[in-house]
Amino acid sequence: MKVVITGGLGFLGQRLGRLIWEKGSLAGPDGAQRPVSSMVLFDVAVPATPPDGFDDRTTLVQGEIADPTSVRALIDTPDIAVFHLASVVSGEGEKDFDLAMRVNLDGGRHILEACRALGSRPRLLFASSVATFGGAVMTGPVGDGVKQTPQTTYGMTKAVLELMINDYTRKGFVDGRSARLPTVIVRPGKPNAAASSFFSGLFREPLNGVDCTIPVPLSVRHPVIGYRAVVEGMRALYEADGAAIGDDRAVTLPSQSVTVEDLVAALRRVAGDRALGTIDVKPDPFIEEIVATWPQAATSERARALGLPADPDLDSIVRAFIDDYVDA
Repeated sequence: MKVVITGGLGFLGQRLGRLIWEKGSLAGPDGAQRPVSSMVLFDVAVPATPPDGFDDRTTLVQGEIADPTSVRALIDTPDIAVFHLASVVSGEGEKDFDLAMRVNLDGGRHILEACRALGSRPRLLFASSVATFGGAVMTGPVGDGVKQTPQTTYGMTKAVLELMINDYTRKGFVDGRSARLPTVIVRPGKPNAAASSFFSGLFREPLNGVDCTIPVPLSVRHPVIGYRAVVEGMRALYEADGAAIGDDRAVTLPSQSVTVEDLVAALRRVAGDRALGTIDVKPDPFIEEIVATWPQAATSERARALGLPADPDLDSIVRAFIDDYVDA
């Protein structure tokens, strides 16, 4: 069976691809386990050779998700598994409405239409976000039964695709699942244009001896999830029985509700005697305005009922990052 991962050269895309190769098989369109024979990592920029952990069974394809011809060329066989992670991130989407619409909304629609054209009802896993929640109705923890009134263009595009996946599944075009992600920590590499980038930066930079500026008050609270749990959760949701998921195909992954101060305390606790870069707070009104629209906590009863994994605690997330990316 062929596997396609859009946004496949990103941090989560690569980790997901490695996990799939490690497991060796996935549920096919009929639900039966099938060995993975090939994988395509699709992204706007690709390296000359596959990253570590990928062999010649993996093909890197450069292209634009907003180009329907490129998408149809990816999704070209009935026996396929699709993981749609490609997306313009929150801060970038808020600054450029047209880009967010073209990449997030049109790109997602192209994926759905290409899957529909196969006629085999392939399984599709879409990476959504808790940014689909917001507004005056968000008076407490959000979850799968809470009305979605996103207050960012990024969140709106994710919410629209969740509804489209529900309907394409209802019509029998795909067997879709939307993994609604809390903020993922800790991302290695350089900061990106996501408004949530500082959630990872406050660990990543100090652990590398680099000073870090946090653009929101320490009292800001938000649900977070470790990258290991995200990747394992996306695969587990893809594999879950469709009847058990039900007619709402969007499932909020388990998270921990923490303040920025909690995150800084966890860093210092786990880092121990390590020399850290300084951490300062300098509010950025643009970031503050976006973050203020996000939920402070999220529930995940359906995810837990489906057996999706959860982080044991905040310290374990920090320790995993140190093991995987700082001391590796």
